[in-house]
Amino acid sequence: MGALRLPFLISAITTTTTSTAGYGRSILRHKYSRRLCTAAISTEKIAAGETEERRENKKAGVIAPRSQDFNAWYLDVIFNAELADYGPVRGTMVIRPYGYAIWEAIQDYLNVKFKETGHSNMYFPQLIPYSFIEKEASHVEGFSPELALVTIGGGKELEEKLVVRPTSETIVNHMFTQWIQSYRDLPLMINQWVNVTRWEMRTKPFVRTLEFLWQEGHTAHATPEEAEQEALQMINVYIKFAYEQAAIPVIAGRKSSVETFAGAVKTYTIEAMMGDRKALQAGTSHNLGQNFSRAFGTQFADENGQREHVWQTSWAISTRFVGGIIMTHGDDAGLMLPPKLAPIQVVIVPIWRKTDEKSGVMNAAISVKDFLHTAGIRVKIDDTDQKTPGWKFNFWEMKGVPLRIEIGPRDVSSGSVVISRRDVPGKQGKVFGISMEPSILVDYIEEKLNEVQSSLLYAATSFRDSNIVDVSSYDELKEAISQGKWARGPWSASDEEELRVKDETGATIRCFPFEQPQGPHTCLMTGNSADEVAIFAKSY
Repeated sequence: MGALRLPFLISAITTTTTSTAGYGRSILRHKYSRRLCTAAISTEKIAAGETEERRENKKAGVIAPRSQDFNAWYLDVIFNAELADYGPVRGTMVIRPYGYAIWEAIQDYLNVKFKETGHSNMYFPQLIPYSFIEKEASHVEGFSPELALVTIGGGKELEEKLVVRPTSETIVNHMFTQWIQSYRDLPLMINQWVNVTRWEMRTKPFVRTLEFLWQEGHTAHATPEEAEQEALQMINVYIKFAYEQAAIPVIAGRKSSVETFAGAVKTYTIEAMMGDRKALQAGTSHNLGQNFSRAFGTQFADENGQREHVWQTSWAISTRFVGGIIMTHGDDAGLMLPPKLAPIQVVIVPIWRKTDEKSGVMNAAISVKDFLHTAGIRVKIDDTDQKTPGWKFNFWEMKGVPLRIEIGPRDVSSGSVVISRRDVPGKQGKVFGISMEPSILVDYIEEKLNEVQSSLLYAATSFRDSNIVDVSSYDELKEAISQGKWARGPWSASDEEELRVKDETGATIRCFPFEQPQGPHTCLMTGNSADEVAIFAKSY
C-alpha cells in the first residue's frame, strides 16, 4: 500500500482552516476530542533540536532510557529497530520493511476474520468531491480542520475542489446509493485496505501522521438492530485481535457523546494503556444510524415495497496499532514483539572463532533453520561476518525477536543449542543444552513462543490494572490524573462538565467500559445518580 500514484498531475494541495466560532456541539466534539501528543516532529525540528551527542548515539544504536524519556526512547526504537523513517514532507513517515512486516501480520489476521464475518475487500478512490463531505453536517464540521484539498489538476484550477481521503463514509454512501435498491441487496458489507490523509499539526510516527494506513469497513443494513449487532461484532473482532495476537489488554466500551465519531450515533472503542500510562485509541467501530443514508438518499424497498433509509456502520484499525505494540511491550533494550505478530520469531546466531569451525557451525545452523521453517516458525540466520556475536545479540534484542538460538562448536559436538528469551533478560532467560533433534527442538520452541506471548499479555495486564484508580469525587479524579494514572468513576454529568475535565486536567473520557460494576452509583462530578462508570485518562 502506501501513497498512491494519481493518474494526473496534482499541482496544488491546500488544507482547510476552520474556526469553531458559531458551530454547534459537533465541532466542539472535534475540538475537544483531539488526543494529546507528546511531541511535534519534523525533519527540520529533529535536525535543529538534537544535540551532537544524541545524533552520535543514534548512529551507534544507543537507545534513550525508557523510564527517563519515554518519547525519546520511542523515537530511538523506531529508528534503531528499522521500523520507519521520516518522510520529506513534515509529519509523514516512510515505513521500512521490518515495520511493514508487522503491519502485514496485522492484515493477515484481520483479513481472515473479516471474510469469516461475511465482508468482501474492495477499493474506493482516494479523491472525494468536497460536496460529498458537506452533505453530512457534523461530518464536515468534525473533519474540516484536518482536510487536505486538491484545487489544481493538470495545470488548471478545478471546478470543484477535491478532498484527499480522510475517511470514506461519504464516497461509500455515494456508491451504496447506486448499488442498493431492495432489501434483497442487504446487508452490504465491504472492507478496504487503503491510506488516508489528515492534516495533523502535531505528529508522532505510527501514532499520528499526516498519512497513515488502515482498513476501513463499511456496511449497510435493513434494520437498526442489525447495524448495532454489526458494530458490536466488529469491536469484538478487534478485542480478540488485541488480546490474542498483540498481547495488549485493551478496555472496550462506548465513547461519550463528546468523543463520538463525527456523523455516528454510537462509537465503540478499544483503549490501550501505553508504557507511559497514556491511553491509545487502538480501534473503533461506529454505528452510523441513518445519518449518512439520509444525507445521500441511500434507500431500499422493504418487503412491503416501502422505501426506507439503510442503517450503516463503519470500523477501522490503523498503523497506529504498530505504535501501540512498541509502547506497550518495549523496554530499555528496545522493541519486544509478541510472537504471533513478530516478522522473525527466532533468530539463529552461529558462533565460531577459528576458520575450521565455521563449516560445522553453519551446517548445524542451516539444518536447524530448515526444520523450524518447515514447522511454520518464522526463523532467520544472522551469518554476517562483520559483527561480533555480542553485537548481534544486542541488535536482535533491539528488534524484539522473541527467541534467539546460539550455536557454537561445543553445541555442534553435543548436538544441542542455547536458547534465550527476549522477555526474560540476562542469564535468567537463557537455557543451555536443548537438543537439536528436530521433534524435540520444534516442540520446545513452540512452547516457549507461547510462553512469551502469554508473558507479555500478563505483564501488560498487571501494569494496566495497577495504574487504574477508582475515584468517587472530582478531586480524586484530578489527583489520579496528576499522578499519570487512569481514573475510573461514576459519571452522568453533561458534555460541558466533560469538557471542563479536559480543560482542567488534560484527560478525556476514554470510554464507558462494557464491563460495569454492579450496584447504584453516584456521579463523581454532580452527586446525582449514575448508571455507568467512565474511564478518564490523558491520551495520544
